[in-house]
Amino acid sequence: MTADIDKTTGPASTPPAGPEAIKAIPVRHYGRYVSAVITLALLAGVVYAFSQGRINWGTIPDYFFDDRVLGGVGKTLLMTVLAMTIGIVGGILLAVMRLSKNPVTSSIAWFYIWFFRGTPVLVQLVVWFNLGLVFEYINLGPFYKDEWSDFMTPFLTALLGLGLNEAAYMAEICRAGLLSVDEGQTEASHALGMSHSKTLRRIVIPQAMRVIVPPTGNEVINMLKTTSLVSIVQYSELFRVAQDIGQTSGAPAEMLFLAATWYLLLTSVFSVGQYYLERYYARGASRQLPATPWQKIKANMLSLSSRSKGGIA
Repeated sequence: MTADIDKTTGPASTPPAGPEAIKAIPVRHYGRYVSAVITLALLAGVVYAFSQGRINWGTIPDYFFDDRVLGGVGKTLLMTVLAMTIGIVGGILLAVMRLSKNPVTSSIAWFYIWFFRGTPVLVQLVVWFNLGLVFEYINLGPFYKDEWSDFMTPFLTALLGLGLNEAAYMAEICRAGLLSVDEGQTEASHALGMSHSKTLRRIVIPQAMRVIVPPTGNEVINMLKTTSLVSIVQYSELFRVAQDIGQTSGAPAEMLFLAATWYLLLTSVFSVGQYYLERYYARGASRQLPATPWQKIKANMLSLSSRSKGGIA
């Protein structure tokens, strides 16, 4: 009695041979290791040089939360918010004027942007501070009348100098955002009977925000640092306060490092806010939003825990 044999596959008791497992050998990037070692060595050298310098690092924590420093931080944040408010509002207005079909308003907006972008903001601050040589008095009729030197305080000088200069840059950012919206959107809204102003408010500007928000966030961070220039007009913001404390305490370099640390902290907070704001306005353009930093940390922790459990098993 013989066993049944399949002519195509052979004996029924012999399973077919599977494909041989592929052994993957990862490529070693020795250049990455060398560059990492060199970078770490340079970083260690810089840290060692600063640690051996004649800088009393213990002075920085003593003044970090000083009332004068905190007051300077508050004035820096206040100036940043107010100047950016003027810049954003003025930028939107100038962008609309620049895109207008009226040659007069378009030319005025072009000249404004050309002038304020073409001159340094430090020069503009000094000019505002010394305009009393041109205008001895400011006369607003029955509402207000005073000498220019009393009217143009350091706060107002800083606010006008930074805000009006920022409006020129925000005008170009807003113009780019408005031009990024397809013209068919405007034509469709006009066909539905919407006015030009309502089309801008309800149709164009909401779609342009996705393009406007990222560079605007960069401008806010840049404005936070640019406020240090207003110390030249005697406005007591963070940098000015740090300089004054450094002169009276005999630790000028230490107070500069203190101011730099505060600027780094504030810009880091603003950067986080910019990230979530960009993520919010990207909802209509991306099918899947990128993971937040906290979501990435949770995903990495879950992957590590699953690997450890698999290794133990």
